[in-house]
Amino acid sequence: MERKEFRELISSQHARQVISQIHLEPGILELGLEEALGKVLAEDITAEVDVPGFDRASMDGYAVRAKDTYLAREDKPVTLKLAGSVDTGSVPDVRVGKSTAVEISTGAMMPVGADAVVMVEYTRTEGSSVHIMRPVSVNENVIHAGSDIMVGERVLHAGTRLTPREIGVLSAVGVQYIKARNLVVGIISTGSELVPPGSKLGPGMVYDINSYSIGAAARECGAEVKYYGIVSDNRSYMEEILGRAVDECQLVITSGSTSAGAGDMMYRIIGERGKELIHGIDIKPGKPVIVGIVDDTPVFGLPGYPTSALTIFNEFTAPLIRHTLGLSSSRSTVRAQMAVDYHSPGRRQLLTVGLVRGQAYPVDKGSGAITTLADADGFIEIDPQVEMLDAGDEVIVTLMGDVKSPDVLFIGSHCLGFEALMRLLPFSVRMINTGSTGGMIAVRDGIADMGGVHLMDETGKYNFSFLKTFGLDKAVLVKGYLRDQGLIVEPGSDIVGFEDIVGRRMINRTRGSGTRVFTDMKLKDVAKKRKTGFDELCAAIEGYDTEARTHSAVAAAVRLGRADVGVGIRSAAELNGLKFIYIADEEYDFIVQKKFIESEMGKIFLDVLQSDEFCDSLPAGMRTYNMTGKVMNM
Repeated sequence: MERKEFRELISSQHARQVISQIHLEPGILELGLEEALGKVLAEDITAEVDVPGFDRASMDGYAVRAKDTYLAREDKPVTLKLAGSVDTGSVPDVRVGKSTAVEISTGAMMPVGADAVVMVEYTRTEGSSVHIMRPVSVNENVIHAGSDIMVGERVLHAGTRLTPREIGVLSAVGVQYIKARNLVVGIISTGSELVPPGSKLGPGMVYDINSYSIGAAARECGAEVKYYGIVSDNRSYMEEILGRAVDECQLVITSGSTSAGAGDMMYRIIGERGKELIHGIDIKPGKPVIVGIVDDTPVFGLPGYPTSALTIFNEFTAPLIRHTLGLSSSRSTVRAQMAVDYHSPGRRQLLTVGLVRGQAYPVDKGSGAITTLADADGFIEIDPQVEMLDAGDEVIVTLMGDVKSPDVLFIGSHCLGFEALMRLLPFSVRMINTGSTGGMIAVRDGIADMGGVHLMDETGKYNFSFLKTFGLDKAVLVKGYLRDQGLIVEPGSDIVGFEDIVGRRMINRTRGSGTRVFTDMKLKDVAKKRKTGFDELCAAIEGYDTEARTHSAVAAAVRLGRADVGVGIRSAAELNGLKFIYIADEEYDFIVQKKFIESEMGKIFLDVLQSDEFCDSLPAGMRTYNMTGKVMNM
């Protein structure tokens, strides 16, 4: 039989380019929560209930009107009349009126009329009266409906890998079934010398390792795995099993029978039954790799040696699977120092290493040594021109296994525009919505790589002056985009401006958010015109102290009739079929760590931010402008 000779090996870079052109379409599975662990969400999950679903007491004590306690002192308590009691799990049949109180248990529903709870420690009962010895403020010791999760709030994004944490969130909002992205991967091990683990080894036989290691690696990437067992070196049988696998799976991975030996035939079958894309990569270990298309199904033929097979899978196959399922195709890396000198073989190499206290130790015992995998924490990619790595040289170690943490941590103000930007970035971003002030603090303290901000200072300018205010000497301001900011109301509402909010029910944003600062500035203007105090004006607005974390939650509260008006952005209003009253342009910018903006990922971030693709993907009421992407130092 004719031997295959590897005369022209392609580079690993060229191989990645070829593989990136392979298109896989994931399927959709509907699963119960008990089966959802490790799956990837196929759709966004939006809360249809508030969590908690009602206003409740966070302490044992007495539900009161806060204003009735303002004069309370230990030596001169305020006396209120007891109107009844409320236990956990019951609906109150009493209400709190002027100078009355209702006894309440922790977790019990707040009675109508009450806006605070006095802790039992600061009270004394006497017959049908309760003596209050300490004042409380509005909302003190009260957990409001929706304070954790609000109706209409997007709690999980499509593309989220479900861990126990996310499954807990799904349970909290009452989701029983989810739709998950699904990619069926077939696994075939070839070789007449192989037997399954648990069998008795005969002379010249070895246990099948690759079925289990490659199958587990594919499952770790989020795929569903279908095992086809061991296929002996028999061409007709190999063709039969491969044919069944490409019919039943979206991607097939084989191991063995790809090299230049006379008995190796997988590359011949792929080439004759389909289209060969790659055969042979200039890389160590793993040179004899074959990639092809058979009956419209991609087939990856990996080397037979376990270390080579798993290394090549991690380098070339795993990114394709993860990308198909909507997960980050980037891999976790850490910086380390070489612990010993290492001589390179003169071609591109993926050197397996173990990590101990920041030191990288080579653990390469050859492609056939399975203990290489057990000892390795990751690998170093060594370029062909590098002949020697010296002890103490800094190296980048790509960690093996699933990515445990995001590439970038974003903390700051929520924005649908940034969500659009995230979808275009080639690395993973974890977004935590805390408001602009929270973002400033997180970046300043080195917790976050970047944050979204839209804070207006006393001169009416956005964001830049706060670099100095918050002591952000290790960060820069990256100009973002403009957003239409205004009032969100029902379609038939007669509200036309901030002056009309007084006497209406509103839904406010969290303290520290840019929208809350904008709202308070506008309400201060109204108070000035009315010649009244700001606090007095806010007291006349029902719901001023009720807070939502996102623009979407504000719009949902108005749509569901829980508020007459909220302040937010145009896109949130239009997505909920509501009326939007434009008030002003708002500048949504990014506070970014200097070390991040100077990194390769930082450069990619700026390129995407200034791209036409991002501009075109922005929701209604948002637009880039001539300042977008400009980096400003303090």
